[in-house]
Amino acid sequence: MYTKKVENRKDLHVWIFFPYFVCKSNPIQMKKIISTISIYTCFCFAIMAQTPNQTIWYEQPANNWNEALPIGNGRLGAMVYGAFPNETIQFNEESLWAGCQTQSDADARTSLKTIQQLLLDGEIAKAAALAEESLKSAPLRIRSYQPVGDITIQYAGSPAGRRGEYPGYRRQLDLETGIATSTFELDGIGITQEVFISAVNDVIGIRISSNQAGKLNFKLSLSRKQDASVNVTGNNEITLTGQIVDLPKRDASPAGMYMKFAARAAGYHKGGSLTTVNNSFFVENADEAVFYITAATDYNLSILNFDRTIDPIQKCETILSQVKNKPFDTVKSDHIKDHMALFNRVSLNLYDEMNSTQPTNKRLEAVKNGTDDKGFTTLLFQYGRYLLMNSSRKPGILPANLQGIWNQEFDAPWNADFHTNINIQMNYWPAEVCNLSESFLPLNNLINALRIPGRITAEKTYNSTGWTMNHLTDVFGRTAISDGVGWGTYPMAASWLVLHQWEHYLFTKDLHYLREAWPVMKEAADFVLNFIIRDKNGKWVTAPSNSPENRYRLPTGETFMLTYGATKDIQLIRELFNACIKAGNLLGDDKKYLTRLLSVIKDLPPTKVSPRYGIIQEWIEDYEEVEPGHRHMSQLFGLYPGSEITPANKTLFEAAKKTIERRQEYARQGQGSSPGWSKAWLINFYARLGNGDAAWHKAVELQRERILFNLFTDHPPFQIDANFGFTAGIAEMLIQSHQDNLISLLPALPKAWDKGEVKGLKARGNITVDMKWENNRLTAATLVAAYDCIIQVKYNDRTQKIALKSGIANPIDIRK
Repeated sequence: MYTKKVENRKDLHVWIFFPYFVCKSNPIQMKKIISTISIYTCFCFAIMAQTPNQTIWYEQPANNWNEALPIGNGRLGAMVYGAFPNETIQFNEESLWAGCQTQSDADARTSLKTIQQLLLDGEIAKAAALAEESLKSAPLRIRSYQPVGDITIQYAGSPAGRRGEYPGYRRQLDLETGIATSTFELDGIGITQEVFISAVNDVIGIRISSNQAGKLNFKLSLSRKQDASVNVTGNNEITLTGQIVDLPKRDASPAGMYMKFAARAAGYHKGGSLTTVNNSFFVENADEAVFYITAATDYNLSILNFDRTIDPIQKCETILSQVKNKPFDTVKSDHIKDHMALFNRVSLNLYDEMNSTQPTNKRLEAVKNGTDDKGFTTLLFQYGRYLLMNSSRKPGILPANLQGIWNQEFDAPWNADFHTNINIQMNYWPAEVCNLSESFLPLNNLINALRIPGRITAEKTYNSTGWTMNHLTDVFGRTAISDGVGWGTYPMAASWLVLHQWEHYLFTKDLHYLREAWPVMKEAADFVLNFIIRDKNGKWVTAPSNSPENRYRLPTGETFMLTYGATKDIQLIRELFNACIKAGNLLGDDKKYLTRLLSVIKDLPPTKVSPRYGIIQEWIEDYEEVEPGHRHMSQLFGLYPGSEITPANKTLFEAAKKTIERRQEYARQGQGSSPGWSKAWLINFYARLGNGDAAWHKAVELQRERILFNLFTDHPPFQIDANFGFTAGIAEMLIQSHQDNLISLLPALPKAWDKGEVKGLKARGNITVDMKWENNRLTAATLVAAYDCIIQVKYNDRTQKIALKSGIANPIDIRK
């Protein structure tokens, strides 16, 4: 019987039409076989309809970078085109950046109090003018994350079919194994190309094989468009070496020669010959060839700078020496085992997989044209998990940037930086709930490292203690105001980042981790304590600050970004100080300090509702919005990812709904924009509001408007945060645990998800949750806690207190 994996759906036609070719001369035998196959085919399609497909696949090569398929191991990333006869695999190393470490903080200590008082007095124009003089850093801008280079493969032979036709071709990315495979024919010879990036061995692995012995002929080369050269370094090795050379650029770091880097490739063959020449491997008449490639820089996270004691070439040699004697199948199987151990922690099935028989691009096109495809949603959900675990994990040490780890540009959009006014935070929204807690640790590394430059920013620019930063950073630890005073003055970024440390504790209950994170959290709180000032009503407020990237209009018609006491600032302080009080109590910290935090919380301005529009005010005054459909909805931080706006406060809860409605209405009228990440945020908002149908509508809207050919999300251009925000939003529709000691099951289940099953999601408290539902009603739920605990579980309007024992599966029945 035909036993190929069901996911290889395109091969079913071979089985279905097999009797015609074999038995066309025997009608009776043919009829029997057709009857058998009809039953089997129905069975196969029934299985397909029930089994989530976790493969992205196409019937043609990638024409550009946004059609290529991403692979990674947290430190290395690559985009595989699957092209023939000329293949490209563009690759990255997480730390390769242009620029250098600069001390750029503006010294505003003598002018800060004047700026603050002008803001409080309503003299906004004067405050803004003085801020332009006093707060502007030099240099004002950072430089870009850069690619290592390209692996190109020139295959000998001609493809079958006419130009633009690819008979017998398939390329795919198996999310479950992390392997990109392409199969094609040249001169009638079948060729298979497999590519993956092993976290176990820290290498890009490539195997090229043919279905005919001695027929494999190609040239594999390493190259980089600038600042590098490639040389033969052995009988079977070539090495790329380089150093970033920065030309003069307005407002950027000084020109000069900076980060050093290297990449090394080792090649092996079975049959025929392999020769190293120039920048290439020349393979002739082989049965199979294998290549291991790695890359390194002289970057040192502990000093947030390049380190000339580090030799990138030696690092590459050390890495490759550990795989040179390993069979490829061992390297591959070790990779698969490691990858699957993370990826398979969570499964989601919405029982709608019939469209997965279609190539992914056709499936996406159908969704964009109005087809409902819940199976595509589950694929995109898992793709977000796949992208996070492959751009943020060991052996990597740095967090996912605006493009994860994948970038082909030497001057990337927004420099592919770490944007800290929502984007890097959104990158990590799915980390804990989607059972990839380890993926947060690279962000934790960066947060800890930023304390040192952040102390200078706190002191020089904001005349405070503790540490802080503004709206972006890079691998060199930029914490100063960047890109302009209006845009860049965002002193609450550190407060938001350390809340992710608190969330990591809440989800893991790792008290050892909390002890390590507590000084970082406390120092961020120290900054706030010594930065805030009393306003005219005696309330504690921030000044200066902004509501990220948005502007307000005064009655005079003047518009500004700079402000005091922006709603998001106050919500962040409330969230941070409450977290610090809980952490401090757990760790037995100074009670006087915790009492001080509590007293400040009591004197913070409340989150206000506009008397004119009934919406959450974005600023402390009820200013008119310049762009009422703005992409940022910062005043709703307290709804998500914060925990201030809940059904318990009906006034704020209803105002949050109106805020979202108004923003979207104006965006539809063209008075705003709705990039991919903004749409993803809306999914999470609606999930917190308990409106599953609206959340689903936004999820579908994102799929129809902001998904690229390879399923990357589009700002535009490509920006990865929406991939992660989408995945977090789907999880938030299924489980919520942000209210103290309460787990809500299926809190925002849309009518369209009438039947489903999810396994492996995490709730705060380190509780793993599995659920099934039919006819839009919960039918089974199982909770497994890592520690003994007593919790409350809510489904619909019913809440039940439950005692959980560590490591024991606890079936929960609160379905009435």
